[in-house]
Amino acid sequence: MKMQQKVVLSLGSNQGNRLENIEKCIQLIHKKIGLILRVSNLYETPSWGFDSDPFYNCALVLHTSFSAEKILQKTDSIEKELGRIRQNTENYQARIIDIDIIDINEETYSSETLTIPHQQMQNRLFVLLPMLDLKLEWQHPILNKSVQELIETCKDKSDCKMVSDLDFLLKKHSINQLNYIAIEGNIGAGKTTLATKIAEDFNAKTVLERFADNPFLPKFYKDQNRYAFPLEMSFLADRYQQLSDDLSQFDLFKDFVVADYHIFKSLIFAKVTLQEDEFRLYKTLFDIIYKEMQKPDLYLYLYQNTDRLLQNIKKRGRSYEQEIEADYLEKINYGYLDYIKSQTDLNVLVIDVSDFDFVENQEDYVKILDSIEEKIKNYSINS
Repeated sequence: MKMQQKVVLSLGSNQGNRLENIEKCIQLIHKKIGLILRVSNLYETPSWGFDSDPFYNCALVLHTSFSAEKILQKTDSIEKELGRIRQNTENYQARIIDIDIIDINEETYSSETLTIPHQQMQNRLFVLLPMLDLKLEWQHPILNKSVQELIETCKDKSDCKMVSDLDFLLKKHSINQLNYIAIEGNIGAGKTTLATKIAEDFNAKTVLERFADNPFLPKFYKDQNRYAFPLEMSFLADRYQQLSDDLSQFDLFKDFVVADYHIFKSLIFAKVTLQEDEFRLYKTLFDIIYKEMQKPDLYLYLYQNTDRLLQNIKKRGRSYEQEIEADYLEKINYGYLDYIKSQTDLNVLVIDVSDFDFVENQEDYVKILDSIEEKIKNYSINS
């Protein structure tokens, strides 16, 4: 389930405080479009195609889940917010800010409003030099040339001077300092979506629960009393096996592990679904297993109210989930919250995402990342 697209943008400004315009633009891109992975150096370049004041130019690469047209809408909105006024003319103009979409996933795209890759990129040194700074393993999908090869054949010989680096504008994240993050939540809370998104943004290995492979799950939703115990036992065995295997296998190419569940969820669900005598037996087995499990450096619980959970469950359309009742979801929520209150040696962060849409609204995703950063900072200070 790949969610993120890798996008290259080119930024330019030749009116007002050029550096401030670039700085504000980068902040808005991070807030409204996607996570910025790298930023180029800042260059001063002569105006291209018309006579005007020199530009400040840079390039950046980011991750975003938005479509090409959605990205264009958002970049236009950012330009407008920063004060750019577009004139009804085809001639080049001076501008407070200019954002060009250069590339998306090294793929081609064409519509009435947008062409990817940017049709003029190979002719513009002020695009190619900053893009080279990004150190991308990139090849033009039509010309089949790298950035360096495009620079060597570019006819634009403008004097593009490097002014400064822009590393200070790149938001630093501490999440890579962790070894293991467990993201938990009720059915339909969005834990798998968030785990996948974080993993793609921060180069993490994912451990995603294999609920779809459990043969007892559809039967359980139809007859809970009959299939509760075999369901919970099979889940416990599968979770133990998966977490034990994945957490013990170090991946040289990934920075940390992010899972969309924690082994303790087995006990929470079992307490809701099992009869009292069944639960006593189950807990005896669980306690033996739990002692052997690695504990996460951060336990993130996504809380959503029951109405929102039911909406999400209906929206994703899994047939065997459609008969889940509100009362069952509320019991699960209470089970999680009781568990969290009892944990004194676990680094727990609870975020109410009832009003969040961290896929369609980048600002909601940024709020979650900021909360994680604050939690890591405070935990480090108090440890």
